[in-house]
Amino acid sequence: MKKLILSALIVSMAIGVQAQEIKERKSERPQRYEKHPGKKGHHDAMKQLNLTEDQKAKFKTQNENFRMQMSELKKNDGITVKESREKMAAIRKDHKEKTQAILTTDQKAQLEKSRTEGKAKFEAMSKERNAKMKANLGLTDEQSAKMQKNRTEMSTKMKALRVDKSLSDEQRKEKVKELMKLQKESMKSILTEEQLQKMKESKGQRPERKGKKTTI
Repeated sequence: MKKLILSALIVSMAIGVQAQEIKERKSERPQRYEKHPGKKGHHDAMKQLNLTEDQKAKFKTQNENFRMQMSELKKNDGITVKESREKMAAIRKDHKEKTQAILTTDQKAQLEKSRTEGKAKFEAMSKERNAKMKANLGLTDEQSAKMQKNRTEMSTKMKALRVDKSLSDEQRKEKVKELMKLQKESMKSILTEEQLQKMKESKGQRPERKGKKTTI
């Protein structure tokens, strides 16, 4: 029974990690300043910049160049992982500098303000979610700190697997399985069986989300 509960818990945490990974990947993509089908907050922030038609055209061209450079880099199998990361960082830095140059001083200030407010809102929601979990499961301060540390470490490892070009899809899947196994063993030393049961019951009460995946 405890093994089944742990498995359900690990899957739940993996989904949470994936949600964070998706958020981070989105933040790494080139900003789109035209019609944006993403989150309402981001779309509203872009609309508030009141871009001119000329600025929109320049952003479109720059974003297309950025995607082409990134696509070509991903196809290059003749470089090491380190070299790939360095080139990727250089491309992103160049893209950021060129897109920033398109904006006026007032637009840059407005965009930075929107980003700061959005980050503060996300952190507040995360803090509230962690506090709710701590209360519902009756976690001690030590348990809560260990849970947070595990989530952070797993997120870092999952991100490292995602960008590791030396791995095939099958190797990456196996690495994910290994991480899940290690995570399961780690949870045994943090939560009691009663707390695991509470978390499973709590997860069962939440409405199912369509299209939920645990891949990276």
